[in-house]
Amino acid sequence: MRRLSHLLMSPACRLVRLALGEKRVACDLKAPDDPLAHVPDFTEISGERAIGLWAIIDHIENEHPEPPLVPADPRERAEALRLIDWIMTKFHDEATRRIVFEKCAQAHTGHLTRDPPDMATVRAGRVALRNALAVLGPLAEARGFLACRDVTLADLATAAHLSAIDYYGEVPWAEYPSIAEWYGKMKSRPSFRSLLADRVPGQPPVLHYAELDF
Repeated sequence: MRRLSHLLMSPACRLVRLALGEKRVACDLKAPDDPLAHVPDFTEISGERAIGLWAIIDHIENEHPEPPLVPADPRERAEALRLIDWIMTKFHDEATRRIVFEKCAQAHTGHLTRDPPDMATVRAGRVALRNALAVLGPLAEARGFLACRDVTLADLATAAHLSAIDYYGEVPWAEYPSIAEWYGKMKSRPSFRSLLADRVPGQPPVLHYAELDF
């Protein structure tokens, strides 16, 4: 059986889980034996390993090509890659890190945290989150999904981050109906079921976290 060593609230791990789900590649999920290990860490049935987000994405795109998660059209592909880069770097640093990594223990994110969380940092993350949602909403409204009419890695990367933030009830969906509608479509996809079942020990999610109608 395939195995994925992962951390519950790591956006990179959540992205890999979504990508595997989209391709209907079943695998066992396990926490790493060493909490400081490099994750995500994916092992194929053959024993072949891919370690790290982009090594795993490259592996599954080549070994499990259907459905493709990166558009064939050059312009759509460029837009998807632009959004992925933005989400996994700037959004990660300015929003996810300041909200999720302040609230969630290192054992589930892989990043140092403080107890109690620094609320000034969380507030700065909320501002960055709102700025990002104001950009993403019009894209989803115009295109259906973020990069084009089809789901791409850009959608999965964004959903990986927003789902972690939403676990703590920090996404102001009512203020951004376009991105809320997009997220509702993402939550309804079979690939999302695993994430909606996540539970951080001692930190239950907000009530709407797993609800499709939120």
